[in-house]
Amino acid sequence: MHQENKDQADRGPEQVPGADSENEARRGGRHRGFRGGPGHRGEHPSAEGRDRHGRHGEMAGHSHGGQGERNFWREWRDGRHQHGEQFQIGQPLSPKEMEAWREFFHQSFGTWPEEHWIFGGRRFSPWHQGMDNFNPFVATLLSKGGGLLPLYVLHLIAQQPRYGNEIMDLLAERTNGQWVSNPGAIYPLLTLLESEGFIEGKWEDPEKRTVRVYTITPIGQAEVTRIKMIVSPKLEETVQVLQEFLDDLQNHPIEDEVDSSTIADSDTETQGI
Repeated sequence: MHQENKDQADRGPEQVPGADSENEARRGGRHRGFRGGPGHRGEHPSAEGRDRHGRHGEMAGHSHGGQGERNFWREWRDGRHQHGEQFQIGQPLSPKEMEAWREFFHQSFGTWPEEHWIFGGRRFSPWHQGMDNFNPFVATLLSKGGGLLPLYVLHLIAQQPRYGNEIMDLLAERTNGQWVSNPGAIYPLLTLLESEGFIEGKWEDPEKRTVRVYTITPIGQAEVTRIKMIVSPKLEETVQVLQEFLDDLQNHPIEDEVDSSTIADSDTETQGI
């Protein structure tokens, strides 16, 4: 069993994993010693690079749109496999691999992730560090204010008694590593649930007081049922909406034929946003 100790205090309040302030996130190349490269401070790849990588850095030999829709993540992992490197989905990358991911992003988009007009935002900041397994859309649902985390934690405890670190491990497992909680999110939530009378916590060893196990109460079981009545139908609607968006994005590709001068102008304007 994991030991619940002062780690929860050391790791601070809940936040999107790896998130810094937006200004800090945009300080290109200053995260964990990332080194710069061509275009690192908003410069664009050379004309030769554009010819090699195509539209917005697209690599030659890959189609995009319709049934041939490109998958950035598949291309990234396939490329690493070709170099003899093995990936396990949901497993964190090494510092070297994270830097390689940043380079791959730059090669594909002509800019660094923290400087991209969409992905430069705070919600995407783990990508700025090269954390390729992070999913910002899953994180939005489970982060503070997303609304799903309290219900799911209560649901896990309703299944069987659990302790804090076990819950964090289960969340990482159920999201396949795409969102990782921290003690600053989980333990205050457990305290809230206990104060509401939904769960009851007891020390596994009253003398050592290192592992606190939480059990659902009758009031908590009734609350889980009530909340599911509200949330489950809305989650189903959310899945349907996301599927509609995904189908639309995949089945209605933008015209592939784009004048090269238009692309260059578009890239320059994008960097100025």
